Amino acid sequence: MTKAKLSTHNSSIAQNKKSRHDYTLEEHFEAGLVLLGWEVKSIRAGRIQLRESYVILKEGAAWLFGAHISPLASACAYVGADPLRTRKLLLNKRELNKLFGAVQRKGYTIVPTAMYWKRGRAKLDIALAKGKQSHDKRAAEKSKDWSREKQRLLRPSANV
Repeated sequence: MTKAKLSTHNSSIAQNKKSRHDYTLEEHFEAGLVLLGWEVKSIRAGRIQLRESYVILKEGAAWLFGAHISPLASACAYVGADPLRTRKLLLNKRELNKLFGAVQRKGYTIVPTAMYWKRGRAKLDIALAKGKQSHDKRAAEKSKDWSREKQRLLRPSANV
């Protein structure tokens, strides 16, 4: 496939829209995941939720906590499936060092923003984020409303 065909193909699995509302996202990273077979089948069926999940760094690795993957009845009949299992994220050493430094020194947190397919493998988009306070959220909402209103006013009308 060419790049044009890849970009038009919708490979998104799940979005964490709440992360954009609660945090100021600064730098994004692409991470692979260590998954079990039943988890891959459930993800292909779209049974994943990232809303309450977060990333923690310990023992020199990044771990995904709180991502809920609902098991399929047919996929894990004989396996004791844990939908909230902690999953290891696959990042290179340079990215891990950058994340460790930012979280420890600068007070950042790491949140998952999206999950998607890339060449048949599930990838997780994670971002370095700073928490927003309530007045920051109101200001962001106000500016978004104003830009939407501005676009509506500047749009040429179809009736004229």
